[in-house]
Amino acid sequence: MTAARPLIIFAKAPVPGQVKTRLIPALGPAGACDLYQRLLRHTLQQTRNWPGERLLYCAPDTQDPVLQALAHEHHLALRPQQGHDLGDRMAHALADYPDGALLIGTDCPLLDCSHLQQANQALDHHDVAIIPSEDGGYVLIGQRRPHPAAFADMTWSHAGVLGATQTRLAKAGLTLWLGPTLWDLDEPQDLRRLAAAGLPFASVSP
Repeated sequence: MTAARPLIIFAKAPVPGQVKTRLIPALGPAGACDLYQRLLRHTLQQTRNWPGERLLYCAPDTQDPVLQALAHEHHLALRPQQGHDLGDRMAHALADYPDGALLIGTDCPLLDCSHLQQANQALDHHDVAIIPSEDGGYVLIGQRRPHPAAFADMTWSHAGVLGATQTRLAKAGLTLWLGPTLWDLDEPQDLRRLAAAGLPFASVSP
């Protein structure tokens, strides 16, 4: 059986106006921050049975009391994110694990341990595993060994992220496994889908 690689979970300190900013027009700063915290808690619940190590990589640092409390509750190690942009931070985090790791955020309500296991097993035969998102990005990336090809000088938050990543990996000679496409929660129109999903934390209001 494939050993479970470490799971890196990226999180931000829940400060109104600084998290889920694209949802602020619909929910306001406080409402968007509240939903962010619920998504974070949901992600930790969804992955609670992961048999490998789970780590909470925090921005801007590990000092936020909410993140510290969640780490204590879920028995997670806390690490600071390092780097000047998202790609740099992901590359730094994955470089901490020379034998490979999985990395996720908190924006995909449907992501669970079954998806993690698929990606983990795929890394036995591929250099990189990605679970795409419907908006053209991805909700999970895993590496069998650290490699910066997917991250250096990358432009983020646009519909071509996955395609650009595939091109970069191919140029670097890295093999890629693509999992099932999921949806993530970034824009106000995504709130309708969240409500329709019937998840217990999904009720939102401004």
